[in-house]
Amino acid sequence: MALYQTPGVYVEEVPGGARPIEAVGTSTPAFVGAINAPDAPVGQPIAVNNWLHFRRVFATEGPSSPLTLAVAGFFGNGGRRCWILNVGPDGNLSGTARRPGISALAEIDEVAMVAAPGYTDAASYEAVLSHCEDQKDRVAILDAPRDVPDITLLTKVASAAPADEPAASGGGDSDESGSEPSPAAARGSRGRAGLAPRASSWGSFYFPYIRVVDPNTGDIVDAPPSGHIAGVWARTDATRGVHKAPANEPIRGAVDLTYRLTAAEQGELNQHGVNAIRFFSTEGIKVWGARTLSSDPEWRYLNVRRLFAMVEESIVRSMNWIVFEPNDEPLWNMIRRDIGSFLERLYRQGALQGRSQEEAFFVKCDAETNPQSEIDAGVVTTLVGMAPVKPAEFIVFKISQHAGGATVEREE
Repeated sequence: MALYQTPGVYVEEVPGGARPIEAVGTSTPAFVGAINAPDAPVGQPIAVNNWLHFRRVFATEGPSSPLTLAVAGFFGNGGRRCWILNVGPDGNLSGTARRPGISALAEIDEVAMVAAPGYTDAASYEAVLSHCEDQKDRVAILDAPRDVPDITLLTKVASAAPADEPAASGGGDSDESGSEPSPAAARGSRGRAGLAPRASSWGSFYFPYIRVVDPNTGDIVDAPPSGHIAGVWARTDATRGVHKAPANEPIRGAVDLTYRLTAAEQGELNQHGVNAIRFFSTEGIKVWGARTLSSDPEWRYLNVRRLFAMVEESIVRSMNWIVFEPNDEPLWNMIRRDIGSFLERLYRQGALQGRSQEEAFFVKCDAETNPQSEIDAGVVTTLVGMAPVKPAEFIVFKISQHAGGATVEREE
């Protein structure tokens, strides 16, 4: 407190009290893989802001690798910024004693999605999923194998290939087709009991590969969809918000699919968390699934998982000022005010469901959540509940006849 000894007028700046919580970004991916460029930096994450920037840093030659195709697809579908981690020609995502691998992304808070384009073996799936589960602020976008002899294999979890049989990676340098894995990798993929990643609320899984124009050669090649999907996610976040399921959206740059799913085939895959990319004769190629790999119904939908990840990280980043503040009623009031204002903004944007704010969310921080024993231990506890909006995945119209004509009942 200032001491006033000389008569006069004094002006002091005092804090307004409110500390708004800013929503963190959700549209920046990291792409991990091998790049067939002799001078490409290895083991060091590098941010790029557009396709030309990527070409300057990673001057690739010859047919594009899966990672190069993914980055082109990301920017072509509305993405604005991404991180690139070149793991080198050995294609080891987990890294070595000299190179950290995917763990190099741990210090980059900006990353909200992780993709390893074309890496479709069990070890690669596990590396990406484990990284996202450890960080708890990013979601994995995983590719199904390019060659799937039986789509029911996509409903079974992949395991490591036997010691005498090479495992599939599909993430190294491409051959003349632009993105095709080596024959040994393809044999390893077909030899496993299943082809899918394990269950996880921090992962998503897309099938099939898409056909695109190679930006280096101009040829039509098969490309893993994860880069284009990341662009769709970023575009949906920008136009609608992270609470909107990133589905029923066109994939820009895709000219065909390597496999055209039927509605019946997708019905089987959808129940196992396989997000379909479908061709529609009147609309073109669209993303037609928005599920995670979770077996828990609470985390079934991608938009719910990503919304909660965004809210949690936003609160953690913006509420750091609480540390070492007096743990009493005035502090609890400020916590309720700041988090409540943040959730109210989300409610007004349509991210939370309910006819009123009371139905959409609650924030509880008081003597009940903070008894004296917790205060003595230096702990302040706040309970936050949200009712997220969930996508209308199945639209049902019930039509019947009556004497005067036809009536339609619509189920919500």
